[in-house]
Amino acid sequence: MDCCARDDQARSTSVAGVGHNRLVIVDCAIYHDGHRMEIESDRFEDEIKHARQHPGEFVWIGLYEPSHDELARVAGEFDLHPLAVEDALEAHQRPKLEVYGETLFVVLKTLAPGPELTMGEIMVFLGPAFVVTVRHGTPNPLSDVRHRLETSQQKVLAAGQAGVLYAIADAIVDTYSDIVAGLDTELDELEARVFSPVRTDDVREIYQLKRRVGQVRRSVVPLIEPTYELASGELPQIDAAAIPFFRDVADHVRRAADQTESADGLLTAILQANLAQVSVRQNEDMRRISAWVAIAAVPTVVAGIYGMNFEHMPELQWRYGYPAVLLLLVAACTTLYRLFKRSGWL
Repeated sequence: MDCCARDDQARSTSVAGVGHNRLVIVDCAIYHDGHRMEIESDRFEDEIKHARQHPGEFVWIGLYEPSHDELARVAGEFDLHPLAVEDALEAHQRPKLEVYGETLFVVLKTLAPGPELTMGEIMVFLGPAFVVTVRHGTPNPLSDVRHRLETSQQKVLAAGQAGVLYAIADAIVDTYSDIVAGLDTELDELEARVFSPVRTDDVREIYQLKRRVGQVRRSVVPLIEPTYELASGELPQIDAAAIPFFRDVADHVRRAADQTESADGLLTAILQANLAQVSVRQNEDMRRISAWVAIAAVPTVVAGIYGMNFEHMPELQWRYGYPAVLLLLVAACTTLYRLFKRSGWL
């Protein structure tokens, strides 16, 4: 079975094996002292055996949306806990960290920016001499992470399995920071538009932005506790040399969470301010309508009186009655207009 297929060849396709055996293995390799090692074998079981027989080496296997049988085969090789395997299969998990014996199980949410954020998940199994990553969804930072570790971050890779976990978490959290920064820019523009004198209908955009902030919040906030636990130094799976790296990740997660919480609160305030502005504008419109109705009521009343066609009306026999009534209407309407204008109704 070819277990060394790269991401550009096996992003979402299965690697065919013999008979009914097939694994969605995106990549697998052995690492020693920060360097990738190649062995003459086409079976990932041989790489696992090789890593176990040589202290200081570990194997990293990357899977993409494996089936139950496919993941069960890998789980059998590393004695992964069935509850963790179930979580890795079902996906849609909350970011978390769990310890099963000598194995750490970490769930991370991946996000890709856009009008609608694209979400995915990465599950990381970290144990003696192995790292297994299970990816769900389209956001895929793992290929870049592996490439950087093998080329420019070999010191991080030399930290072993903990270095791999740090690199994955750091790449994902950096994406969070970029997305939050983009949301802050959108928030500033929206805030300026809502409080501008120009009338705009921003409720839909406020709701869409709040929904995206909520997606980021559900990915970032639950990750605070796991990252601090990784940086605590109390987990034997995390080497002491890797603790400062996880402290940096925990700090970035906390900062992104604070920014997300702040953006969510500010969006709520903007939404309330927008609704208040709509109410104020409706009141202003009603006052203007009421003022014009009051002005129009004067000639309506006068016209109604003279429209009753009575014969014995003093003004009917007066030569200047008609122009006098017109002047009276103009004077009354002008006076009302000025009064309403002075009071701010018009």
